[in-house]
Amino acid sequence: MRILVVHGPNLNLLGQREPGIYGTKTLGEINAQIERRAAELGVTVVAFQSNSEGDIIDFLQAQAPQAEGIVINPGALTHYGLSLRDAIASLAKPTIEVHLSNIYAREDWRRNSVISPVALGQISGLGGRGYIAALEALAALPGKPE
Repeated sequence: MRILVVHGPNLNLLGQREPGIYGTKTLGEINAQIERRAAELGVTVVAFQSNSEGDIIDFLQAQAPQAEGIVINPGALTHYGLSLRDAIASLAKPTIEVHLSNIYAREDWRRNSVISPVALGQISGLGGRGYIAALEALAALPGKPE
């Protein structure tokens, strides 16, 4: 099973960007945790980060045909990334939206996700553990390749 793990804008700054909200782990540390858990589950992950919506869409369109699922933290694109939303919908792959912070306990504008209507589910507020929960959920879907 192959799962794409996508990190959106500003997630490359994890560990230094507002650690009181996003924690002190770097993106590299989070990706390493994801890789370890994926190996335990017998799953291959392909991680990607970009600050550009177009680059994220290009990655998804190129990689999704060989993947069984998508874990995505769209960052601020959550709230206005309509092109990203349409790309995810067109790929028709089970997608789980992840947020490090609880977006529902923050500013009003953060509570709206244009991605969630096309996602299988959303995990918010668990920090880096949210990626692991999303990975485990996708790996447990019925009908996954052996």
